[in-house]
Amino acid sequence: MSSDQPRPGPGDEPERGTTPPQEAGLPKAPRPDDSFGANPYGGPEGAADPLAGMPPLAPLGRRLAARIVDALIIGVPLTLLLWPVMGAYEVNDDGGASYVQQAIVLIVYFVYEGLMLSARGQTLGKMLLRIRVAVLENGSVPRGNPAWARAAVYSLPQLLPCVGFLFWLVNVLFCTWDRPYRQCLHDKAAGTVVVSAA
Repeated sequence: MSSDQPRPGPGDEPERGTTPPQEAGLPKAPRPDDSFGANPYGGPEGAADPLAGMPPLAPLGRRLAARIVDALIIGVPLTLLLWPVMGAYEVNDDGGASYVQQAIVLIVYFVYEGLMLSARGQTLGKMLLRIRVAVLENGSVPRGNPAWARAAVYSLPQLLPCVGFLFWLVNVLFCTWDRPYRQCLHDKAAGTVVVSAA
C-alpha cells in the first residue's frame, strides 16, 4: 500500500458478524471440521503420495515384455493341445472354430493371471522381468477381488468380436499417457500399479 491511499476511519469498518459487501454473493467456505467440504488432496501441504515407501514404477518396456512372455507361456502349449482336436487356427473361419480356440485361450489366460496375481502379485513373465502388481493404496499383493478384476478387465472384453479388440488396444496403450501412476484401464479398475520387484 502506498501512503497516499485513504485509510479507513472510525465508522468505516464493517461491524463484526456482518458480511462485507464484496463477499455478499459468494458461497461460504466449509467449516474446517466439515468432512464433506474437506480438501480431497490433503491439507495445505497436499496429500500423501500413495507410492511413498513402494519401489519405483516398472518401466513400460518390461511390462510389455512380461505380457509377451505370459502370452507365449499360455498360448503356445494351449494351441498345440487344441490343434489335434480343433485343427489349425484360420483367419477366415466361417464355422467358428477359430473363435472357440481364441475364447479358450483367453479364459485360460484370465484364470492363470487371476490365480498368479492373487497368490503373489506376479505372473511368470513378471517374475522373469522382476516386476510385480501392487495395490495402489498400500503396496500389498492384490489378493482376491483386485487380482480377479484386473485379470477380467484385461482378458474378457476380447471375447467380444471387434469391439473387444478395440477396448483391449485402448486398455494396454492407456499406460503410455496416464500420469502419475502409468496405469492401464485394468489397473484403474482394480486400483493397482505395476512396480519394480527388487
